[in-house]
This record gives sequence, structure tokens and C-alpha cells, in this order.
Amino acid sequence: MKRYLVFPQDFDTRAHLLEDEKESWDERPKQLHRENKQALLKELEWEFGSRDFDAKVVNFKEIGASPFSMVSFHNRFFAEIRHAFVVGSYYPALTGACALGERMLNHMLITLREEFRHTTEYKHVYRKKSFDDWKLAINTLSAWGILNEVLEAKFKELKRLRNKSIHFNQETYTSVRSDGLEAIKILSEIISLRFGFFRKEHSWSIKGTKGAQFVKKSFEDDPFIKNFYLPKCPL
Repeated sequence: MKRYLVFPQDFDTRAHLLEDEKESWDERPKQLHRENKQALLKELEWEFGSRDFDAKVVNFKEIGASPFSMVSFHNRFFAEIRHAFVVGSYYPALTGACALGERMLNHMLITLREEFRHTTEYKHVYRKKSFDDWKLAINTLSAWGILNEVLEAKFKELKRLRNKSIHFNQETYTSVRSDGLEAIKILSEIISLRFGFFRKEHSWSIKGTKGAQFVKKSFEDDPFIKNFYLPKCPL
């Protein structure tokens, strides 16, 4: 019996090492945590630079771990967005997150539409080469079952931030950091839910396998799995 293994994978959980040690820990785990934290701080200083380093550490900790994700079209751009936020380029991080969200909608819609030629939604999307109408894209992907209610709501939250930051809004000057942080966290959740693994929401995965995720046989013909997962997965 052969099944598709979700590999290669992308994630960055280093932010967890910046959390404070727990008083309930024994001394040896506390010492290991301190050593790992100091090693990470040196690594981050090399990666992001020493200027305003304390602020960069705060930013890195606040954006949290990069989600467990299959390697796909979004990973490199999302890494660049996270990097921009860490170094204090909050507006590029904010607008980049919103732009990547729009690009994800486009990529999914254009890649998958031929799978849904039989639907009423197809006639509204089959000709265009790109989409800037978030409502059309979100509603179409939701109708096709590519987005569930949670993902639909997340994309709508990102759309709100996109409209606020791209169209002139005086408030953006004062809220750009908090908006950027919110956009990154929303996008992180979208990636985790739609392109991720190791979550109970992923009905496509075989349960009970330790240290690896395999695609159920019954999902190999699922339009999303077939087009986005299987081409990356070894059998």
C-alpha cells in the first residue's frame, strides 16, 4: 500500500524559544532553555542585524512561529513579509501580507477553475487572467468547497485590512504596526488551515501516524489536494 507523504515542509518555531522559562521546570530544563535562547539571540542578530536589535527581538517574538505548511507558492513571499516586520518595515509587511492574500485567492481560483466547469460560478471566472474582486474570489472558492467558513472569515478580515491600508486612511500612520501584526497572524492562520498539516481540521490526513502526514486515498481526487499537495508529495 502506498500513500502520498506531505513533504517537503516549511515552518519556523524559533519564536517559542524566546518565551520565559516556567517556574515549575527543574533546573536542568531551565539551563537548557537559557542556553538555547542565547544561541537563538546570536542567530537572530546575525540574520536581522544589530541595529535596534532589542526591538527586532520583540517583533520576532510577537509574530510567533511560522505555520507548519507544505512547500508551495506562498512560502518565500510570506518569509519576506515576516522579515520586513521584524526589521521594523511595518507598512511593507502590512501591504505585503494583504497582497499575498490576494495572490493566494488568484492562484487557487485560476488553478482550480477547470475542475469546476460544471458549476454556475465557472461562467463568472473562466475568462479572466487575474482577479482584484475579493468578494467574487472568496464567494466562488467557498461555493466550490475550497474555503470553509473559518477561511472565508479570515480572508474577509484580511480584505478589511487591505482596504484600510491601500486606500488612503489617516489612521494607518498610527496603526501600521498593529495592523501589520494582525495581517501576518491572519495570513499565518490561512496558510496553516489551507496549506498546512498536523492539525485536527485536516480531514484529508491519515490519523495516528507519528512524525509524518499522509494523504488518505479517498482524497487523492480532491481538486485542491490533487493540484496543490500531490505534485509536491512523494508516493
